[in-house]
Amino acid sequence: MENSMLVKSTKEEFRFSEVSVNELLTGYKEGAFTAEEVTQSFLDRIEEFEDNYNAFTFMNPNALEEAKEIDRLRAEGKPLGPLAGIPIVIKEAVDVAGYPSTFGWAPLSKDSGGIELMPEKDATVAARLKEAGAIILGKTNIPAFSCAYNANNSWDGPTYNAVNRELSPGGSSSGTAMAVSGNFAVLGVAEETAGSIQVPAAAQALVGIKPSFGLIPSNGVTPLAGSTRDVLGPHARTVEDAAIMLNVMAGYSDEDIKTEGAKGNVPDAGYPAFLDGAALKGKRLGLYGAGWRTEELSKETQELYARAIDELEEQGAVVIADPFAGTGFAEYMASKNGFIGMETFFYDLEKYLKNANPELSIQEVFEKAGEVPWAEGGPLSLVSDFVNAEKAAVDPSVLPDLTEFNEVKAELLRIINTVMEKHQLDGFVYPQMPEAFPTREVDNVKSTTISEINISGLPLITVPAGYYENGSPFALAFFGEMWSEANLIGMAYAYEQATKLRVAPVLTK
Repeated sequence: MENSMLVKSTKEEFRFSEVSVNELLTGYKEGAFTAEEVTQSFLDRIEEFEDNYNAFTFMNPNALEEAKEIDRLRAEGKPLGPLAGIPIVIKEAVDVAGYPSTFGWAPLSKDSGGIELMPEKDATVAARLKEAGAIILGKTNIPAFSCAYNANNSWDGPTYNAVNRELSPGGSSSGTAMAVSGNFAVLGVAEETAGSIQVPAAAQALVGIKPSFGLIPSNGVTPLAGSTRDVLGPHARTVEDAAIMLNVMAGYSDEDIKTEGAKGNVPDAGYPAFLDGAALKGKRLGLYGAGWRTEELSKETQELYARAIDELEEQGAVVIADPFAGTGFAEYMASKNGFIGMETFFYDLEKYLKNANPELSIQEVFEKAGEVPWAEGGPLSLVSDFVNAEKAAVDPSVLPDLTEFNEVKAELLRIINTVMEKHQLDGFVYPQMPEAFPTREVDNVKSTTISEINISGLPLITVPAGYYENGSPFALAFFGEMWSEANLIGMAYAYEQATKLRVAPVLTK
């Protein structure tokens, strides 16, 4: 397999390659460059390489004008937000006023001959990022209904992995991951129901934060399991940048009742205050083992993980082998459907549509579209146990019975919290994948932390931790108890700073 990291670029090195948020903000402050210059540079890079990677569904035609306005305000000494002039991308699933919401599915894409759904207002997260001064360069490609581990069935064609075009880009936030890893943008909004923040981040050598369920508002986001599992989070090239973005995204919103739990759980000092190079010293971390999941790691993964464990110990961490041994956790999880929670799909979709336009309904939308995504061979056939014609006929305005989901979630949290207390753990650190990433034709990407993390609602952060011999990235996943993002960020930062194992991809044409 060709490793694109070894292929020479067709042009001179990109001026803002791997640039960080604070490097840009400092440059703006010192007059080294303007937001207009930076934005134009990123747009030029996108124009050069986008045809070969297909990260975007829609570009923002006003990006340069918005950058000029930031420059004008800065020159006048006006107060600016924490992301003023920072180029970002937003996943197609997140509503941005003036851009169609296509669900990545041809029948809902006007450009593909389908119908058009046009949100009239921004999702709360998009509004927060705009208020912070971020320059949204565009919306990024997703698989149809965000229900795949590649973007191969998107109406806009497949997205390719920035590290190596032959590898799976991860899903469903593959477009966001490509844009950030490939230096098309500095930050990106990703979204996860079943691994879609962490998997593409790991696949493309990025930091991804899958937050506690309810930490970040998800209203205005096309749902898969909005009431039970869906979360938004940042993709970034460094832990520091991810923490800065999380600071803008997180917190209670009266537009999303799920964020009630975020009250009192966002640190007053902000997430960047926990960036500490010594944060691993004395931390007790549980390791992956058969007690969590019986699937063995590949030989090469074991070697990469062993090296990472040595690096953690060198930073003062204490590791505990297989702390779930004897708990019955793996057996319990294996007995459950990993997609549980998606029984709320129709309820959440109806709610989303009514919020976008009170006159819309599921029945009307799919009648106009001319087909339904849960039919055999459709993009939602993967989750047909929960999303099917029988359930679609039930009144979608009524929340389904979530007794089983709540029982499974409660049991997972009970066991995890018990293990943490018994071993006095500060968290866990696993290899995010049990083996190297497959080629992009394979739509079954494995992970050590799907669906346990998604059902339980716990936070997780991925950090680049090396590469397999074939060039596929290897990543660590730090996770822990609810609302422990600040603690996880500190540990992930300490590991990242001690190792600095991300290599900037060299894009090809």
